[in-house]
Amino acid sequence: MKILRMEGGHRISGTLPVQGAKNSCLPLLAASLLGDGRSVFTNCPVLSDVDTACRILEALGCTVCREGQTITVEWNRAGGCAIPDQLMHQMRSSIVFLGAVLSRCKRAVLTSPGGCELGPRPIDLHLDALRRLGADIREEHGYLICEAKELYGAKISLLFPSVGATENILLAASMAKGRTVIYNAAQEPEICDLARYLNARGARISGAGKSTIRIDGVDHLHGVTYPVMPDRIWTATMLGAAAITGGDITLTGAAPNDLESVLPVLEQMGCDIVTDEHTIHLEAPKRLRAVKRICTMPYPGFPTDAQAPVMALLSTACGTSLIVENIFENRFKQAIELCRMGADIKAEGRIAVVTGVPRLLGATVHAEDLRGGAALVLAGLSAKGETVVRQIEHIDRGYQRMEEDLRRLGAVIEREEEE
Repeated sequence: MKILRMEGGHRISGTLPVQGAKNSCLPLLAASLLGDGRSVFTNCPVLSDVDTACRILEALGCTVCREGQTITVEWNRAGGCAIPDQLMHQMRSSIVFLGAVLSRCKRAVLTSPGGCELGPRPIDLHLDALRRLGADIREEHGYLICEAKELYGAKISLLFPSVGATENILLAASMAKGRTVIYNAAQEPEICDLARYLNARGARISGAGKSTIRIDGVDHLHGVTYPVMPDRIWTATMLGAAAITGGDITLTGAAPNDLESVLPVLEQMGCDIVTDEHTIHLEAPKRLRAVKRICTMPYPGFPTDAQAPVMALLSTACGTSLIVENIFENRFKQAIELCRMGADIKAEGRIAVVTGVPRLLGATVHAEDLRGGAALVLAGLSAKGETVVRQIEHIDRGYQRMEEDLRRLGAVIEREEEE
């Protein structure tokens, strides 16, 4: 079992390029199933979730080649339509392959997706939307079987602006017959990235990034070389590493506009932030200040993926902060582990009250999910003494060798094999 072992109290300082976005790379890889030609993706992060996505593509009949940060995908016309169970269970985002496989093969067979246990994340919105496009969906012996002789454009109103459902509709509708209109669509930057990629291949999508998206189906999509967008959650996490240690950091290749709900929170904590088109510089005070209230919301609101890292920051801030989690029901698992380190956090249901303490203490803690694991690493960077984070396979799903980046910035942290 691999662990991260770190010595707290070292100031995070320096310059680092931003990692490619996990939450964009996965739907882009799924979209490579559509049409013909070769897709070459640059700036792809080296993550376990990305590896799983590549294995799914290979199982579906694609030739996948990875060289460093570049992944090349080409459909070889010999694949099937079933996603293997073990791969579906490894990551929640595997559900985004549904729309692409259905469009490509007119049939898709899969089981329930896995990933972090963050409470109920029903795929009903995905299935209802695909039914509106003409799919017949039934369950047999634990498998979802989705079939369609043809997919047709439709007007689809989402009950909630689900990122995954919006992505699946984009994938299924891009080569459907006629126009599809999505109302109450997700507006996340990752949706815009997917639409830009599909349009670069010849799709006709307008309105991405707004609540109404229009897709006019096309008969052909060609190959393209496409760069994966910067990872806004990775960016927020690294800014947090500098903030919690009283450091300063410059991130290059960033997208500051994608963090318009996060940067003001860091400024409220006392951080001095300067941005230009592709760079973010943060200088932190000796001790952070509490924030009165943070509520996670769909984009452009405060992202649920940044909630856990920010909770770690608030655990050492001066004063009391309130966090309201509006997206997932079970996303305060990191609170228990932070309390092992001396944090004062009272969490019940969707609300957490965080009263900052002067200093956290090193401890052995467990990463129960991806972003909670990142929060524990941030806490360990500032804690007195040694911190050991276990179950780091969750962290590896979204952060590319996190300890190497942090060492470049002055952290004392190592990945070890624990017997």
